[in-house]
Formats: sequence, structure tokens, C-alpha cells
Amino acid sequence: MNPTLPAIGDVIDGAPFEVSRESIRDFCDGSLDYNPLHWDDEYMKGAFGKTQFNGIIMHGMNNFGIISRMLTDWAYERGATSRRIETRWKAPVYPGDTIVPRGTVRDLTPTRDGVWVSIDVQVTNQNGEAVAVGEALVECLPESTPG
Repeated sequence: MNPTLPAIGDVIDGAPFEVSRESIRDFCDGSLDYNPLHWDDEYMKGAFGKTQFNGIIMHGMNNFGIISRMLTDWAYERGATSRRIETRWKAPVYPGDTIVPRGTVRDLTPTRDGVWVSIDVQVTNQNGEAVAVGEALVECLPESTPG
């Protein structure tokens, strides 16, 4: 078996991400999503701000981005390709939080050309609370090499 193929139960640790007002604002600029719940403290004090959020929050898609980075870094070393990511947001993320993505290989499905790797993904905050969960699919081509 190719040593670059993962095993069921393998854990993929992603890089911690420190959330700040600046990182949230940068994501507004990068995504062109200027929903005021991500940057306007005064708006969050109004009627909408009287929700459970109690202040500005990070974009949910930012979770998707750090999961994608984790998978890409992991897959690239294996000559593999990230094919699909699905996530659900479980809890808001605030400036000052540190979030960390993690993946666990759940299943390997041989195909004609390689192996589909199913991965359970999760992002947790500094309190160990899941802020995003989902699943991903990576295609490993057993004979491929990076670059």
C-alpha cells in the first residue's frame, strides 16, 4: 500500500486561528460580505443585536476557509485533492476567540483511479466548544506525488 494513503481514525490537526476585529474586517473585504453583524457595533446594539450574539461575530464562511486550508495542506503532501466540504455553524465566534480545525478520517472508498477519503471535520474554540462541524471528501491517487 502507498504510504501516503491515510488510515481510518487518522487525525488531521489544523493551525489555530486567532480571531480579531481586523481578521473579521479582512474577511469582509475578501468576501465582499459587509453584513453589519460582522463589523458594526452600533448595529449590534439595535434590534438585531438583541439576539443571542451580543456583539459582532466572525463570518461562518471563515470557518470554512480554515477547514479548507487544513485539508489542502494535508492533501498536498499526499498528492491528493480536496473535492468537497460541507459544514454547519454551531456557535458564534467572537473577536478574541482562538479557533482550531481538526479532521478525523472516517472512511476509505477505493475507486477505479484511487481512494476517496471521507473526513469528519470540526472547528472548536478555546473552550473546546464546537463552532462548526461537517464532512469533507479528499481524493487520493495512490501513485501520485506532489508538485
